[in-house]
Amino acid sequence: MDNMQIAITGANSAVGTALLRHVAGREELRAVAAVRRPEALAGLPSSARITGRLLDYGRPETLRDVLAGAGCVVHLAGVLFESGRTSYQSANVDTTHALVDAALEAGMPRIVFVSSLGADPRSPNGYYRSKGEAEGLVTGAGIGAAIIRTPLLLGPETAGGRALLRDAARGSVRVLGGGAHLLQPLDVEDLCRAILRWCSNSAPGARTCELVGPTALSQRDLLQRTARLLGNDLTVRTMPIGVAKLAARCAGLLRPGGLTPAVIDVITAAETVRRNADADLGIELTPLADTLERLVEASRR
Repeated sequence: MDNMQIAITGANSAVGTALLRHVAGREELRAVAAVRRPEALAGLPSSARITGRLLDYGRPETLRDVLAGAGCVVHLAGVLFESGRTSYQSANVDTTHALVDAALEAGMPRIVFVSSLGADPRSPNGYYRSKGEAEGLVTGAGIGAAIIRTPLLLGPETAGGRALLRDAARGSVRVLGGGAHLLQPLDVEDLCRAILRWCSNSAPGARTCELVGPTALSQRDLLQRTARLLGNDLTVRTMPIGVAKLAARCAGLLRPGGLTPAVIDVITAAETVRRNADADLGIELTPLADTLERLVEASRR
């Protein structure tokens, strides 16, 4: 990868900021970091190799500004939790549609799209369906594309990492279904390495891969392993999934979005895959023990 400029949407996300730190540490890379709010610009990593830009998906000229001179665009924008102002359609599908159109107009040679395990345009789950529709827009663009489907992401700044530390530090925690579902959490740094590998891949066509961590374990086991590293004796109790969905439906009558039945299905889904992409990408996955130790160390600073 020689002197490549990468455009990154959702650059103020946990994945975005981690990816920007990788760019800052590599002399051959530069990045245009696109965010939607002026205040988010101040939170981006500071480096001469990183240029912040404001992006408005409703204004094509801002997309053109972000993509100008880039050899690859990494699309990270999207939401799991809807709100009164943001829907799966607007955040996950419409943003991707606008980006693909701008990439085609700019002659962008490659798109890397970070998606989710379970993405399927035919899914009855609104989140999975929106991710599947977004994937279809990327693969149907007719340019080089890589889609990386990911599981729970762990890092000091990720939502999953913060929630894990918060729950593991308690004396007792109630989790959906008792935390019996299998997870294969991925270190966010491994995802960044995978993204950069795809950015430098000049193979034609579109490819979809699934990248998960090296260890499969239940959410209950993950919580208890983290609690032990914190020196905490954690009791994991069960929140019946049916009860949680009923409560979520009732809450949704008063305020849309938040923890909906669709979100509950996503966060309790098994993360096992038939083929992990680490070998294909030539990356060595971080052992789960190392990821958890880094999380705990960061929490103590």
